[in-house]
Amino acid sequence: MPFQFQLNKTSMQKIKKDLDVRRTALPTLKAKETALRAEILKIKTSLEEWEKELQKTMDSQMNQGLLWNEYPGLLSIKSIDERIKNIAGVKIPVLVEIHFATVDYSLIANRTWVPGAIEILKEVVNLRLRIQFIKKEFDILNHARKKTTQKVNLYEKVQIPEYESAIQKIKRFLEDAENLSRSSQKLIKIRRESELTL
Repeated sequence: MPFQFQLNKTSMQKIKKDLDVRRTALPTLKAKETALRAEILKIKTSLEEWEKELQKTMDSQMNQGLLWNEYPGLLSIKSIDERIKNIAGVKIPVLVEIHFATVDYSLIANRTWVPGAIEILKEVVNLRLRIQFIKKEFDILNHARKKTTQKVNLYEKVQIPEYESAIQKIKRFLEDAENLSRSSQKLIKIRRESELTL
């Protein structure tokens, strides 16, 4: 839908004010977009590292498949501590710590590999949850970056040029109206003068 405005000084003042707001906001939006892009790249790299670490841990257990079938369910997640981190005005959850609960078990009644298996399982759960949090962080920041890019493009390519064009049209209209008024006044003056001379 085309930009609607009236051809008067009040409308021009409002458009100038709106234009100033957008011109002032544009550098901040561009800086935010740049910061988000940089952070997304860092997160991508971090995600790849955590995924490699998880794969390495999983690969180390490939030959232990039969043992894991015998693993008793002794470990559970008691709680997850997270905090909110602010990146370029975008709030994202960050994993701080995972608290595990281990069911009391008898070292005599269970196999000797069970304590080691519990530690490996804690490591795998820790890695998977960290990866989940990083993916969530990536998704939130990427969404915010897309919205910021859209706003930058809207201001830069649509609204600022439209507002500048509208101001020019209003100025021309007002100048034309003023010139027409002056011309009319001159014609009236000339007509009166000519009537007086007759």
